[in-house]
Amino acid sequence: MAPRRPVIGIGAAIEPANWGAWREVEANISPRTYSLCVADADAIPVILPADDASATAPDQLLDLLDGLLLAGGSDVDPATYGAQPDERTGGVRAERDRFELALARRALEREIPVLGICRGMQLLNVARGGTLDQHLDDTELHIHTPGTFSDHEVRLEPGSLAARSAGPDPGPVRSHHHQGIGELGDGVVASGWAEPGGLIEAIEIPDRRWALGVLWHAEELRRSPVLAALAAAAREQPVSI
Repeated sequence: MAPRRPVIGIGAAIEPANWGAWREVEANISPRTYSLCVADADAIPVILPADDASATAPDQLLDLLDGLLLAGGSDVDPATYGAQPDERTGGVRAERDRFELALARRALEREIPVLGICRGMQLLNVARGGTLDQHLDDTELHIHTPGTFSDHEVRLEPGSLAARSAGPDPGPVRSHHHQGIGELGDGVVASGWAEPGGLIEAIEIPDRRWALGVLWHAEELRRSPVLAALAAAAREQPVSI
């Protein structure tokens, strides 16, 4: 009998979409790169649309998962970390924030492995009481062009979960964002920085069994070692309720 494949839940974005006879329909969207990378890691990808009932009581949904992937997307609502919106903050989807914050917080409590990518890294920090820088200044953004992918190097803390997952020298990574980490949340440590510039590119929560956030789009690399590490954690580490 083949070994059981772990189930990885992937948070879906909420965006207007057009296809076939449907025009400007509000849709649950997940770039296929996420599910392909999860499948490549011999895990089962499951797309998770925002659900207010699960935001209120996330355990029934989390019972179905072995790992949680908080994916990229629009800006996190500044109200979730007690801030007023910057004029350049946009695309906020409060229902997605409620849903994914509830899943992230409860998954961390239950020691379910959690990976945050781009917006997902930012949301992971907010889930632990941290804040975001709503718009990076030109100095911080000089290697990142908002709205497009930029390739750059990252420096990872030796021995960190980030380095063990991505490799100590992951090579050029791909990013696109205009926000970053403000104050680190409770128990959250920075473990990766953009080169050049020093912008925080990876965070982790050492007192949790497996909790990692990366600002770069690790799913853009097929056979992604970061997503493979999430799948391995989901496969090998027991989940306690």
